[in-house]
Amino acid sequence: MIDLKELRANADRYRQGALDKGIDVDIDALLEADDSLRIATQEYEQLAAEQNQIGKQIGRLAGRVKKAPADDRQALVDQMAQLQERPNQIKQRRQQLHKLIGDLQPRRDELWLNVPQPADPDVPRGPDASGNVEIRQWNPPGFDTSKSFAQNRGFEPRTHVELGVDLGLMDLQRGVKMAGARSYVLSGDGMRLHQAILRMAFDFMVDENGFTPLSVPVLVREAMMVGTGFFPHGKDQTYAIADGQDDDEDPGEPSGRAPALYLTGTGEVGLMGFHEGEILDESDLPVRYTTLSTCFRREAGAAGKDTAGLFRIHQFDKVEQVVICRADQEESRQWHRKMLGYVEALMQRLELPYRLLQCCTGDLGPKNADMVDVECWMPGRGVAGPDGRPTGAWAETHSASRLYDYQCRRLNIRYRKEGSKSTVVCHALNNTVAASPRILIPIMEMYQNEDGSIRVPDALQPYMGNKRRIPA
Repeated sequence: MIDLKELRANADRYRQGALDKGIDVDIDALLEADDSLRIATQEYEQLAAEQNQIGKQIGRLAGRVKKAPADDRQALVDQMAQLQERPNQIKQRRQQLHKLIGDLQPRRDELWLNVPQPADPDVPRGPDASGNVEIRQWNPPGFDTSKSFAQNRGFEPRTHVELGVDLGLMDLQRGVKMAGARSYVLSGDGMRLHQAILRMAFDFMVDENGFTPLSVPVLVREAMMVGTGFFPHGKDQTYAIADGQDDDEDPGEPSGRAPALYLTGTGEVGLMGFHEGEILDESDLPVRYTTLSTCFRREAGAAGKDTAGLFRIHQFDKVEQVVICRADQEESRQWHRKMLGYVEALMQRLELPYRLLQCCTGDLGPKNADMVDVECWMPGRGVAGPDGRPTGAWAETHSASRLYDYQCRRLNIRYRKEGSKSTVVCHALNNTVAASPRILIPIMEMYQNEDGSIRVPDALQPYMGNKRRIPA
């Protein structure tokens, strides 16, 4: 959520910010609704203050009437009568204003929630992912992504689906039978590999980088989805749950109506919602959290070859990292670089080719001031070669977002400066550490052997009972 004071002072910045992101929002309508709401609210409060003073004024006049000469007494009595009529006038006007405010505030808030955070000035302008810019690449020793897999390894690669089915690591048909399209079952060493990468990523963030681990709900109230910026934009990508029970009825819901709950698409929702409505001490910042959670996404509208195998699925597990820091843009930028550094260190430990991709304005989404994607090289993707086999391609495995105060303003997360009574809205950042089973795609394809087996990455062997090869 953007700062309305800043919007009033510099509306053109937000008009351009929405235009750069391709998001349709009526800034003029928001300003008009906000102005009308502020005028109505101000009058409502002034009338309340006036009403509080009338009783005192009547009391003073009553005292004067008793002491006043007969010639002056009637004027004072008439004045008291007028004052005694005023509360009814105030009541009627306040009722009118109450209704007006009740109509204006939802309209103002709806428009307000739809205003995206403007991208930082150094973010490249572009309409969509086609405008993203590569920052740098990293290749493990002995592998060059400018060459084909066969040129690097001396044999044609199998896709992760072929490897997974042949080695009994996954069962897509039974997954679809049970849960529909884009469902899967990991089995045997496929499930062990899935757990291994998640455990490695989790231990890496906690033991080596000092992040505090939290368990978080994956079923949350709508306020958490709005607060973290996933609603109203992106609501079509979530699963809504209504269990029909009112044992723990939400006090904000009409009596007897079960509150709507939503399955989260990332642990970020719970990690940020943990401090919703709180005032932190500046000395406690930054707070650094990580979690391992199951995530759910509808992937509405996604189609094509991405739906095959494990790339674009409805349910997955993810280790997420979140940082809440002071309201300082340079500090936020430093944390953005650090969080990306953690991911790069993890990818290098796994010896997976990757690149950093600077997202352009049209690919940022509403809440981000900046976002950098990490893409991994996947030999089983990309356009088909002369033999009909894929030639390899980059594909996203991580996203690192810098949000400044956008999320914390929605969630009302603040901190109190040392030696001061005033509070400031915090800044927040988030980044994927590892999302599986998508990350299994490059692991399986990059570590495959010519005979169809898979070598277990050295970094994962301790989490696989020191197993070195699938099948053994």
